[in-house]
Amino acid sequence: QVQLVESGGGLVQPGGSLRLSCVASGSIFSLYVMGWYRQAPGKQRELVATVTTGGNTIYADSLKGRFTISRDNAKNTVYLQMNSLKFEDTAVYYCTVGLATPIYWGQGIQVTVSS
Repeated sequence: QVQLVESGGGLVQPGGSLRLSCVASGSIFSLYVMGWYRQAPGKQRELVATVTTGGNTIYADSLKGRFTISRDNAKNTVYLQMNSLKFEDTAVYYCTVGLATPIYWGQGIQVTVSS
């Protein structure tokens, strides 16, 4: 069983930055694709970004250039650096571990962009 614990969310003004972290339990961490998804109020859950064990990344087209995903296998941790945040980035962000699709999900962490 893999457990994921997210941190780093909160309230930020438009144009600001936040860095989300997710620590995974279990020694299988290094074998899996790590990712972030988000769900805004009234909307479906959507992919934000994923990163493979080798560091290859995939981003939602709308977020390229503002968000950066990275991982530290030694720390069992994946990060999401979010810059130039917009009102529409307000959502619950979920850390995931999986293969082609997520298998395990974190509990989610709130990110609110508001002035």
